[in-house]
Amino acid sequence: MSVGRLPSILLKLLGQRGVSGRDAIESFLNPRLKDLSDPYQLPHMEQAVERIFEAVDRGEKVLVYGDYDVDGVTSVALMRTVLEAYGVDVNIYIPKRGEEGYGLSEAAIENLLKDFGKPDLVITVDCGTASLDEIAQLGEIGVDVIVVDHHELSARGCPDCVAVVNPKLGDAFHYLCAAGVVFKLAHALLKRRRVKGFDLRDYIDMVAVATVADIVPLVEENRLLVRHGLKRLPHTENAGLQALQQVAGLSGSVTSMDVGFRIGPRINAAGRMDRPEDALSLLVEKDYDAARCLADMLDEYNRQRQTHEKQIRDEAMRMVEEQCDAKNDPVIVLGSRNWHPGVVGIVASRLMRQFYKPTFVVSIDEEGVGKGSGRSVEGVSLVGAIQACPDDLIAGGGHDMAAGLSIREEKISDFRKHFAEYVVETTSPEQRAPRMHVDAEIDFDELSLEFMDSYDLLQPFGSQNPQPVFMSRDVWLTEAPRHLKNNHLKLFLRQGICEHDAIFFGGGERSLPDPPWDVAFTIDRNTFRGRTSLQMVIQDVRAAQKI
Repeated sequence: MSVGRLPSILLKLLGQRGVSGRDAIESFLNPRLKDLSDPYQLPHMEQAVERIFEAVDRGEKVLVYGDYDVDGVTSVALMRTVLEAYGVDVNIYIPKRGEEGYGLSEAAIENLLKDFGKPDLVITVDCGTASLDEIAQLGEIGVDVIVVDHHELSARGCPDCVAVVNPKLGDAFHYLCAAGVVFKLAHALLKRRRVKGFDLRDYIDMVAVATVADIVPLVEENRLLVRHGLKRLPHTENAGLQALQQVAGLSGSVTSMDVGFRIGPRINAAGRMDRPEDALSLLVEKDYDAARCLADMLDEYNRQRQTHEKQIRDEAMRMVEEQCDAKNDPVIVLGSRNWHPGVVGIVASRLMRQFYKPTFVVSIDEEGVGKGSGRSVEGVSLVGAIQACPDDLIAGGGHDMAAGLSIREEKISDFRKHFAEYVVETTSPEQRAPRMHVDAEIDFDELSLEFMDSYDLLQPFGSQNPQPVFMSRDVWLTEAPRHLKNNHLKLFLRQGICEHDAIFFGGGERSLPDPPWDVAFTIDRNTFRGRTSLQMVIQDVRAAQKI
């Protein structure tokens, strides 16, 4: 669709995203793979490529070490696939969350040396940037290390190793997830030495899954990679991704929401249940029937994860009611010895959204050591909070909006106090107050499938390119709300003579005012029994206000 034919409301939405001018709009709406930048712009890329080709030419023993979440597992799968294309016999090590913890740990190094012997080269993906002592330990026994990562640097500086291919060391590409950095490394290798029959575009769907699931900003090249990766997913040649879409009930086009809520959680569930190797096996499996068995296994892990999550969430809600002032406390920090460490991040995310407060949820082991996961609200950096509380923590790190920590059980109360002080000192009451951001006001008669065709060009939606929230005024019900399972509501709405159906997730828990309403909502395509329609997804409802 040409820029001149775009509805004015979409031009407004583009302007809100900092996109204006014909060329910029065209590039945003129709990103092209040929516009990918030179991978050698990334720090230490030259050194990494040279060392990898030394390993290829010498037939060295190479081990790829990665994290257990979606980004980590996809990064391992892609790195392994690329190295195998060059004829390298690759060993893989993914730590178990419960036994070895996150990142390149001393326990994991001991286990990988026991399992595989001493490798010549270790390539860490989605971890390693902050593992200065562990990388030094490998160096002392003659193991070279390349770090391929996207996490923040340690306050102690950079690891002493062959290369740290991490955009945080440079001035660009800070938005990339680890799989995006691995994709760049693969691109750099292939620019230097092509492999007959190997097309990196065949793996862009895997990069898209990681980018969406890791909630990194969907801007610039991330947006390009995800747009093309999502387009490829329904036709993927990856047997594991084929099977995963079948198990998740996906057929036809795939959105970033589908990845975030249906594909990503099933891959993540394997790591949460301490079976990350099953997720990796799925992504590298070439036989569809075998992949389907693995996908079913991940689906079962996800159901187990949901059971653990509900138990923890229910208990956490009771603790909030009994121990916290949910209205006035600036943070939520909860811990228990009954909680599964693989699920605390999801519960932290749910509590953060429900109460709009930076939240840490901690699973404490029998030794009194807690592993916690945190989720934040806009304007509160969890990395900053962790750095502000060094005496309370054993370790911690991550991103501004999502982070992890280790803590002694007896220190949780102190950390809660100091975390709250940090938030109060670095934010205003207005910043801490929950608010609904509305992108544009729209009338029901503007909402149509034709409008959706142009609206879809704004996709993929995600971090820093959020799905637009619209508002319509003076909306009436045409019939009583229909209650669905899980406290969702089906609404039948009318504005003037135009009618639209809507879904209000969790709306059954709300006390709704009498109509007419002002409604805030997002829009999606809904296909049911072969018929596609525009569906409103209600975000909030208030009594209609006169203007």
